[in-house]
Amino acid sequence: MKAERREALMRIPVGIVSGVVLGLWKALIQVIAIVHWIMVLCTAKRNAGLMEFCEVWNAEVYRFMRYMTFVSNERTWPFAKLAK
Repeated sequence: MKAERREALMRIPVGIVSGVVLGLWKALIQVIAIVHWIMVLCTAKRNAGLMEFCEVWNAEVYRFMRYMTFVSNERTWPFAKLAK
């Protein structure tokens, strides 16, 4: 089987598993965003840890979308380390 076809088929399990994980993570991010917004209103300071956690999610969603739209062949977590 040609490499491009194999990689195209690999997008099915990657899309399902990573999509579910990112979807659950998104729900957590939405709660964190509300909590962080309240914290900033009360303390007038941003929390670096919460910002970093949200940025990691942003980067993973970006990589996921690039992979699923065939812009990149770089797989997302947890498939990133699998041999191609």
